Amino acid sequence: MASMTSLVTTQWLAEKLGAERVVILDASAHLPMTERDAFAEYEDAHIPGARFLDLKNLIDPHGDVMSALPTRAQFDTHMGQLGLREKDRLVLYDNSDMRTSARAWFIFRLYGAANVAILDGGMQKWMAEERPVETGRAQFAPSNFVSTGGKGRLRAKRDVRANLDTRAEQLVDARDNPRFTGKEPDFRPEVADGHIPGSYNVPFGQVLDADGTFKDETRLRAAFAQAGVDLDQPIIASCGSGVTASVLLFALDILGKKDTALYDGSWSDWGTDPDTPKEIGPGAGPDTVGARA
Repeated sequence: MASMTSLVTTQWLAEKLGAERVVILDASAHLPMTERDAFAEYEDAHIPGARFLDLKNLIDPHGDVMSALPTRAQFDTHMGQLGLREKDRLVLYDNSDMRTSARAWFIFRLYGAANVAILDGGMQKWMAEERPVETGRAQFAPSNFVSTGGKGRLRAKRDVRANLDTRAEQLVDARDNPRFTGKEPDFRPEVADGHIPGSYNVPFGQVLDADGTFKDETRLRAAFAQAGVDLDQPIIASCGSGVTASVLLFALDILGKKDTALYDGSWSDWGTDPDTPKEIGPGAGPDTVGARA
């Protein structure tokens, strides 16, 4: 079966509804303070045939960081419970301000799902175009899912600390600028202000258009260049907890950039450790110098 691109349009998906082996997954998840229930919203309205991924629980509860990426065994079990098969064509979408389908994309790619795409603009664009929705839950039978291979690189706190000395990889933070600079505190009181020393700041919204779709390649390159990021050098993406960093990683993948990695745990891991250095101010980039805290 022919592969599809990693980004598909609402029109493409509308034409594929009900197609054999095309499986649609709602990858929505929300921050606690939004008081939004992703599953309840899915039951109220989802793209016809879509299954609820339950991204919030696609984690390793025993991991070293908050909401750690699942192990391969945990991933396979979760996919089996969703009735997925290894050769399915997967389309991920979300109805989240954080574009959580990118986090799901990273996980699927990490464990070898080669035929997986994100719906450009997500549920918001689908609804804005008044396309069909359905209520309730999709019906499917469980499967015996076994993943193989995979790509995508991870970095732990020890790797990021070592990189402070070598600067072998650029660290790019996807959080909003006020939190990155320390002008606004983190919404979690136990997490310090600021950012990892030497980081560049590319808020994840900078790679999206107003309707939530991804910018074209020219403007994606410009978003990183304007922040001082050198796309010819390796990149570690970070954010609050590893979710919106995946939006940057997906944008970089659109550009064909492969020497990227995710710091899973990100600032929630770094900012709660009293022994890690923190920086307040603009960070790395054109004509900027941060002040260490």
